[in-house]
Amino acid sequence: MLGADPLDMFLLSEAMYLAIEGVIGVGKTTLGRLLHPTFDAELLLEEFEENPFLSKFYGDRQRYAFQTQIFFLLSRYRQQRQTVPQALSRGNLIADYTFEKDALFARLNLTGDELSTYQLVHDALAERIPRPDLIVYLQVETDIALKRIAMRDRSYERDMDRDYIDALNQAYAAHFNNYIHTRLITIDSSRLDFVANGKDLTSIEQDIRRALETPPIQPELPLEASEDA
Repeated sequence: MLGADPLDMFLLSEAMYLAIEGVIGVGKTTLGRLLHPTFDAELLLEEFEENPFLSKFYGDRQRYAFQTQIFFLLSRYRQQRQTVPQALSRGNLIADYTFEKDALFARLNLTGDELSTYQLVHDALAERIPRPDLIVYLQVETDIALKRIAMRDRSYERDMDRDYIDALNQAYAAHFNNYIHTRLITIDSSRLDFVANGKDLTSIEQDIRRALETPPIQPELPLEASEDA
């Protein structure tokens, strides 16, 4: 249908929309890449490398925070408003971020008039964004997140400030504590290796299927009786 609103296409769709969230370095993109074939889903990745201010932000957060945040806000809005509904009109979708994360970062990095200006723009855009059916929130200990960041060796992340990652980690935890806007499952990934360990990946997959009530769901095994019983 010519001229159809992408959001209207989304509303007519019965496809699954899953989003993966968590602090920098937790493994959102990696998990999305591993899961999307299993759920026969398209994969939507955040376009963070297109932000021309990002490397400057990590060098001087106070100076470049507003430019970095506004660029991310508009980029994420474009993806969420256009790409998400179009993808869902074709079938299932897995994204490695949510639009809500943008405000979380802004509250951490902006203050005063810059934060107020950002919030006005964000609130006007957020009303037009479709929400996921389920969010998978990957928790991780801060030091493990830093190790994972170091392993992927992005040039602008080589001098990552631990205090910043820890503050961001705490902000994520506060954000998802008593979260009510959509279905949510929280997975502590600190001791998981869903890349090398197939059982860890299968466990996450089953958690998702149970939350969405989609087959095939592997029933949880009963606890074995104690020999002393």
